[in-house]
Amino acid sequence: MNIRPTTYDHPDAVKLQDEVMQEYVVRYGGEGDATPLDPGMFAPPHGLYLLAYDDEGRPVASGAWRTQDTNDQGYADGDAELKRMYVVPEARGLGLARRILAALEDDARAAGRTRMVLETGTAQPEAIALYTSSGYEPCAKFGHYRDYDNSRCFAKPLNP
Repeated sequence: MNIRPTTYDHPDAVKLQDEVMQEYVVRYGGEGDATPLDPGMFAPPHGLYLLAYDDEGRPVASGAWRTQDTNDQGYADGDAELKRMYVVPEARGLGLARRILAALEDDARAAGRTRMVLETGTAQPEAIALYTSSGYEPCAKFGHYRDYDNSRCFAKPLNP
């Protein structure tokens, strides 16, 4: 697998974002994730968007982080927020999510971020298992879905 940086609005990134939105619709109903996002949020040094490609050059996984600091949505100074973690069904179980997560943590740490935070939902037990097995712990709720009962927030210090 080849993991490489790209832009949030790259056609392969958009393809996987559309797929993850459909998965959210199946799992949660509604229209998917309504968190407002802009491509500039993931541009280095304030963020990073990664895509993984298989041996045939097909995009099979994604993940990103964006800078967050203290604001009215519950973030703290130094936060890096994990976004758009997704692996296509046929590539699950290969360790791609864990590899992308580690690369994103390393990049956020190098950018001076002190904590990685993420929000996921109760209908994604495999995501919760990945994050908790990677050292993430429940934290105070933040972000767009902080008032939803099925929302779960996690954090991990990015020690140098």
